[in-house]
Amino acid sequence: QVQVPESGGGLVQAGGSSRLSCVASGGTFYRYFIGWFRQAPGTEREFVAAISWGGDYTYYPDSLKGRFTISRDDAENAVYLQMNDLKPEDTAVYYCAVDRNWRGQYANEEEYDYWGQGTQVTVSS
Repeated sequence: QVQVPESGGGLVQAGGSSRLSCVASGGTFYRYFIGWFRQAPGTEREFVAAISWGGDYTYYPDSLKGRFTISRDDAENAVYLQMNDLKPEDTAVYYCAVDRNWRGQYANEEEYDYWGQGTQVTVSS
């Protein structure tokens, strides 16, 4: 069983920055593909970012490229999501997810095996 609690959410003003963290326990973290998703009230969960084992490859939806950056520190079993120039529409619960068995569908939540409980990010205008 892999646990991936998130931290770092909170209230941010529009135009500001925030960094989310996800520190895993259990399993062999360095082998896992890690993703971030978010869900705003009344909407489906959407893909935010993903990072390959070793951190050589990162993936983002076109709408978030240039503002969000995913990174990982395997020595700390941690993945980070740096969010810059935040907008009110970024308000959502953000989730970290672990993919133990890479199948290539990094933007599909069905790809992932373990999920954190989520952390709320609220961007005020």
